[in-house]
Amino acid sequence: MIPKFSDLIGFTILSNHLGGQYNRIHVLLRREGWKDNKKRVHRIYKEEGLNLCSKRPRRSKVAAHRMERPKQVNLHQCWSMDFVADQLFNGRKFRLLTLVDNFSRQCFATRVGQSIKGIDVVRIMNDVKQYHGITPERIQVDNGSEFISKDFDKWAYENNVTIDFSRPGKPTDNPYIESFNGSFRDVCLNVN
Repeated sequence: MIPKFSDLIGFTILSNHLGGQYNRIHVLLRREGWKDNKKRVHRIYKEEGLNLCSKRPRRSKVAAHRMERPKQVNLHQCWSMDFVADQLFNGRKFRLLTLVDNFSRQCFATRVGQSIKGIDVVRIMNDVKQYHGITPERIQVDNGSEFISKDFDKWAYENNVTIDFSRPGKPTDNPYIESFNGSFRDVCLNVN
């Protein structure tokens, strides 16, 4: 007898915006010790009717209810990460990763590179963890490819860090890092 898919992963996984992402559910099942392959997970996923259409309702209706974010009451409860892009005088582009504590507004890291990938973000987070000896409870990030990578997801899982993604096209979901990046651009990047 094949167990029901909802029995395998629980309702909490389904409520975390995983509709249409059976690959992600497969990774979560592997973490919990299940040995099923992707094809079986996909088959059960379809049999349970979870392959729902991802079309959102019209703008007049509320498409998805976002859970209220907890208030910042202490240090290292929530950090934010984002990228700032600019170019040099000769036209070469570069990116800058910034990491800020939302409570104290302290910047823990700024790293510059022409291409920063998910594995580079993990190295930076490991450097911050080694230097400061801490990790946050939660990290707010956008949906950039560096933050949705398997490497960063694995790091967050191993360090018990919750990744809080902002809604696509809504930079106001992550106001602390956007404010910091704006000030950083005005003070440092636009001066030279």
